[in-house]
Amino acid sequence: MGHWKGMIGLNLKARSFEKQKTEVRIAVNVQNKMVELGWPEFEAVT
Repeated sequence: MGHWKGMIGLNLKARSFEKQKTEVRIAVNVQNKMVELGWPEFEAVT
């Protein structure tokens, strides 16, 4: 939740509900990409 608040703040900027949904979708996609890039790649050692 802390990452979410840091990225988009406590309030949505858009006024209409449709635009708020779009704003949230964009923020979720950005956050998912940041998490994806942050995961290390592991290889099995035999």
